[in-house]
Amino acid sequence: MTSMTKKFDGLNETFNTDDDLLHPEVIEKKVEKIKNTVDDVKKDYDYTRGNLYSIIEKGQEAINGILELAQESEMPRAYEVAGQLIKNVADATDKLMDLQKKLKDVEEEKQSKGPSTVNNALFVGSTADLAKMLKDGLKEEDK
Repeated sequence: MTSMTKKFDGLNETFNTDDDLLHPEVIEKKVEKIKNTVDDVKKDYDYTRGNLYSIIEKGQEAINGILELAQESEMPRAYEVAGQLIKNVADATDKLMDLQKKLKDVEEEKQSKGPSTVNNALFVGSTADLAKMLKDGLKEEDK
């Protein structure tokens, strides 16, 4: 048992916690889990991006083919299908841009979750007590 563990035994019992956070193995496992999560997000992003590129390229080829067919046949239904196909490809392009935005949001969230320290001071007493304490503190500084 380390001296840190002995130091916090009373607190661990009081708050019904264990001292796992003090062990390097636990910290390393948690860091590894975070790294794996980041790797998974990157893999998912790359996979989705590749699929969207493929869908857009195939959609553009299909648009070219249906437009040729529509011009040759001059059938209204062929033009209607071409219009729907153009809309679908445009939607896929929008999804590609949304994917970029979502990845950026995830990265910003990851950066904003960095360590932060909050120091709060709390004084419990009356204003007279506070004034007296401040006055005494100023006297000590003058010495």
